[in-house]
Amino acid sequence: MPWKEVSLMSSRKEFVLLAQQEGANIRALCRQFSISPKTGYKLLNRYAALGEAGLLDHSRQPQTSPRRTRPEMEAAVLSLRDQHPAWGGRKLAARLQALGYVEIPSPSTITAILRRHDRLNAQANAQSKAWQRFEHPLPNDLWQMDFKGHVAMRDGRCHPLTVLDDHSRYAVCLRACLNEQTATVQTALIDTFRRYGLPWRMTMDNGSPWGDDGVNPYTPLTVWLLRLGIKISHSRPYHPQTQGKDERFHRTLKAELLAYETFVDQAAAQRRFDSWRDSYNLERPHQALALKPPISRYQHSTRSYPESLPSIEYGPDDQVRKVQDKGEFSFHGRTWKVAKAFHGYPVGLRPDAQEGHFGVYFCQHKIASINLNEPQ
Repeated sequence: MPWKEVSLMSSRKEFVLLAQQEGANIRALCRQFSISPKTGYKLLNRYAALGEAGLLDHSRQPQTSPRRTRPEMEAAVLSLRDQHPAWGGRKLAARLQALGYVEIPSPSTITAILRRHDRLNAQANAQSKAWQRFEHPLPNDLWQMDFKGHVAMRDGRCHPLTVLDDHSRYAVCLRACLNEQTATVQTALIDTFRRYGLPWRMTMDNGSPWGDDGVNPYTPLTVWLLRLGIKISHSRPYHPQTQGKDERFHRTLKAELLAYETFVDQAAAQRRFDSWRDSYNLERPHQALALKPPISRYQHSTRSYPESLPSIEYGPDDQVRKVQDKGEFSFHGRTWKVAKAFHGYPVGLRPDAQEGHFGVYFCQHKIASINLNEPQ
């Protein structure tokens, strides 16, 4: 079918534009787009010489693992950060250079190292709440996710699922779904994670399938995201501006596509979504980006999607309990509750600073607090 050829051409164009971004990891991009480094560099050279014509008739090949920061360099970054807990990626990079290190990672890679080793201090985490109202400083720091209502088709209804990168406004996902169920969203996210990698955090509203209630905002979908190491946040009820960028994207999608077309079926809708997403990401000038397209600011995530979920492990000092079918677990002779979505999983109990207070952790995420001093 002709649309498959257009999709292949769009993928190649998306690859070369991402690869031209400052600090882009060409090998990581090759792996994510399922091509070999030889093919990737050949595409880049032909694009530089011939433009889009150079992207024709070149097949994709498997790719090896991307380069990773050397362990000794990570150790140097962490040691320097421990000496200067308030320094960010730029300052650490400059100081490492002054100290005579070679092959110093980019500031964004250093920030990723700090996150991975839990070296971002509480003050930085607190300031992130203010950033949410404007713009996160790096791609993949935060993705916003939502459904754009539903769209009538000649054969049923379509539910457009949208996922937008907060920093660049890059649409990493625009999926024509037949429903808004957990399995449907999870399938779409797996495809997105395989192509672009994992974000550090995702925000969404309080609706199904990712919202539960104000007390325990966890569902099977968000528990799965936590296991992948993705932090979860929800918008305030009746405050859609919390996801303002995705809401604005929805208005653009409606104005430029949905208001003018009626789709025959899901396949036809997806073909048009793919074509429009390419135009939005790669060509359309964005006022908030100095009239440049989102591709000008987006970079592929350094965190790859794990095909097998990581095992759940806790520290030797944590007290581990298994969550039962109604979300309850026993601790110190009493029954405590978390969301039902954690049924069957182990949680770790870790003492807080105040005597008798414990944090309840799922993987590396604190999901609740308990106070043994409260009357039963």
